[in-house]
Amino acid sequence: MNDSSWGAPPHTGSGTGYWGPSAQGHVQGAAPAGPAYDAPKAQQTRPMPIVPEVPAYGGDQDDDRGAARLSGPLFRDQPPQSPPHPAAQQNPEPMPDAPQPAPRPQKKSAGRDLGAAIGVGVALGVVIIASLFVVKAVFVGVVAVAVVVGLWELTSRLQERKGIKAPLVPLALGGAAMVVAGYVRGPEGAWVAMALTALAVLVWRMTEPPEGYLKDVTAGVFAAFYVPFLATFVALMLTADDGPWRVLTFLLLTVVSDTGAYAVGWRFGKHKLAPRISPGKTREGLLGAVTFAMVAGALCMQFLIDDGSWWQGLLLGLAVAGSATLGDLGESMIKRDLGIKDMGTLLPGHGGIMDRLDSLLPTAPVAWLLLVVFVGSG
Repeated sequence: MNDSSWGAPPHTGSGTGYWGPSAQGHVQGAAPAGPAYDAPKAQQTRPMPIVPEVPAYGGDQDDDRGAARLSGPLFRDQPPQSPPHPAAQQNPEPMPDAPQPAPRPQKKSAGRDLGAAIGVGVALGVVIIASLFVVKAVFVGVVAVAVVVGLWELTSRLQERKGIKAPLVPLALGGAAMVVAGYVRGPEGAWVAMALTALAVLVWRMTEPPEGYLKDVTAGVFAAFYVPFLATFVALMLTADDGPWRVLTFLLLTVVSDTGAYAVGWRFGKHKLAPRISPGKTREGLLGAVTFAMVAGALCMQFLIDDGSWWQGLLLGLAVAGSATLGDLGESMIKRDLGIKDMGTLLPGHGGIMDRLDSLLPTAPVAWLLLVVFVGSG
């Protein structure tokens, strides 16, 4: 409604109604002319004007000028609102604070085929024990074969990964001779065979071009010391009267040390021992190796070694655990430098021969020396 309809119109004379002059005379609702006109009464009796249902300007009337309210899409400063895309309605975005499903806990993995590893380990154990207690010479032959295969794996990986050509033929012949000389002639025979093997490596390499000569012969001498010379101390242990029991003690302590490190480290390991060399080894695993080896050493020295004592076994087990761990880390360092996981694939579940000799080789001279100190060379 217009606000002016509630006020008094200006005096226009006779015949002039509220909506202007009419040819029909008084129009219904027109105010009579003259002073007898009562404005309040006219306001009470005059009917309401008819308001059109559709506003002329598209909105409600705010004043007597009929100005339309500017709103909606007709307002130029406001762009028209478009409905959301159907894809957005079908795939609404998730709430930012919606709870996410918790990840499933991952089970620890041993990293190898345990069934194959156990089977191969049992088979090797049967061969070693049978040859050890039946004929000593057969066991020496088993050690020589293991040395030759280990040298083949090491020299093959050096050539494949680093281009180093350590001569295998003099290494294999000299390595086997080194083990036999240690068993037959003792430590002096082992040292002489080692020197002759190194000399043979130097001469053999001279038959090829001089490029890379120094690195090839250096790797050859290293391989001769690392594999056959250290293995010779197993043959030296075998020469004693209770030699088979000494060798068995050495093997048992090394295996028990590795088993204790693996079992305790896999179950309780949290603190890395040498993450840059072998990320899988932990301090808890080392503690397990020491504990298992010391207990096994006390039992072996008390019941297997002539004139042995349990406290000597504790020291022997401690030393074996330390040397076996260092030997394992040493070969891990070599494999990390070469960029490989295993030295070979000959033993399913274990890798290669060198992957089983890694802790045995540096432990052999330690065990031999302590047994000689405790109970003599006998």
